[in-house]
Order: sequence, then C-alpha cells, then structure tokens
Amino acid sequence: MGRDSDGRPGFGERAHGALAQFCVDRRGVWMQLGAGSRGVYVNGRPVRRMAMLRVGDGVFIEGTELLLVGDDPLPAPATTPRPAPLAEADPRLVLRGVGGSHHGRCVTLGQPRLVGRLAECDIRVDEPAFADRHARLEPHPDGAVLRDLGSADGTVVNGQRVRHALLRPGDQVVFDAHHRFVVEAPSVSSWHAASVGEARAAADEREHEPLPVASVGASARRMPWLLLAALLLSGALSLLLLYGVR
Repeated sequence: MGRDSDGRPGFGERAHGALAQFCVDRRGVWMQLGAGSRGVYVNGRPVRRMAMLRVGDGVFIEGTELLLVGDDPLPAPATTPRPAPLAEADPRLVLRGVGGSHHGRCVTLGQPRLVGRLAECDIRVDEPAFADRHARLEPHPDGAVLRDLGSADGTVVNGQRVRHALLRPGDQVVFDAHHRFVVEAPSVSSWHAASVGEARAAADEREHEPLPVASVGASARRMPWLLLAALLLSGALSLLLLYGVR
C-alpha cells in the first residue's frame, strides 16, 4: 500500500516506497510498515513496525480505514442443545477482550451470557446508544451461538455484520464498533491452533523467530543419550590407544 500520483493512499505491487506491505504465510496475515510510515493503527492501537492481523481487524493508515473481512460466519442453529450439568465449570471456550473497556478480560462460555447495557449483563457495554439487552451467547458443542435480542445494528463477526451466528475459536466479535472480543479455546489442543492471540502479542517488536518449546524439550531429552554416547566413544578410543601400541 503506497500513494498514487495525487498522493492518495492506494494499493499496488511495488514494495519500494510503500506505506505498508501485507503478506500471508501459514500463521496468518502480516503487515509490515515501510520506512518512515507514521500514524498506523490496528484496532486503535499504534503499530511501530510489524503486526499480525486477524480477520475482522480495522487498520488505519494515514486517515484511510481498511477492514480485513473474512467469509460469512456460520449460521446459528435453530435451537441450542441443552448443556450438560457440568458445562458451567467447563473452561474450554472463552471470550477474550482485545479492545474497548473489556480489554484483557476473559468470559467463559460454558453457560449462557447476556450482552447489553444493563448492570445485570455478563458483558456490559455502558454506552448510551447500546441496547439494554443486545445479544445472548449460548454454549454449543461446536462453539457458541450468538443470538440477537433486537439490537439496532447487530454484531460484527469477522468483519461481517450479522444478527445470529455460530461462533468458532478464532472468530473476532465486535460490539458497538470498538468493544472487541476473540473466541478462544485455550485448553483444547485441537482448537488452540485456531487462536493467534499469543503470536499477535509479540508481533509488533518481533525480529527473530523464537525457538519452539517442543524443540527445546526434545533437545533436553536427547542430552543424556548424547553424553552417554560421548563417554562410550571416549572409552573405545582409550582402549584402542592402550592396546594398539602393543
């Protein structure tokens, strides 16, 4: 993304002199700023050099707003299965705040949650124009069901404005334009890969790829065998020198 002949921001294929460059790899969508780029924000937070983007993110570059839009969210099922008796204590699925007044807060989705302006709501958005009861989040075997309760503007999921949807880990949910949440399942390994929250946290200042934890553990497990092999080799060389001379 650079400037056209009139100085207006626009997209092109040349990286030289670009304000920002976007690329996609196996981890997701990355944005890297060009030299001298200033005034770049992702979801209202300034970016210095690099940021990892999630579907639904709002990018602001020199007054131009870009929205990373994904596919249409999955439709909400007509009915939600009744949760198991222990579902309330199941911490597998959470809604983590990444913007707005709920930034850093996690809300478990093992039981129904109410979103609205009333004090009784589990996720309260205290804005004058926000509905008293905006939406309900219901636990579902495949994620969580978002059901609109008659709000004026609905909810934005992965950049798409919807009334009802089936939320999956990795989905970004936005209430009232700037209250952002991400659906995550930190305790389920099969869903953990869908979340890129940990990678995003360090992306702004990342220069080198960290060594994976699995590699460190594997190296540590190999150390005793390497030491034993070295000792055996040393003993064999000693015997060879001792008896080889005779």
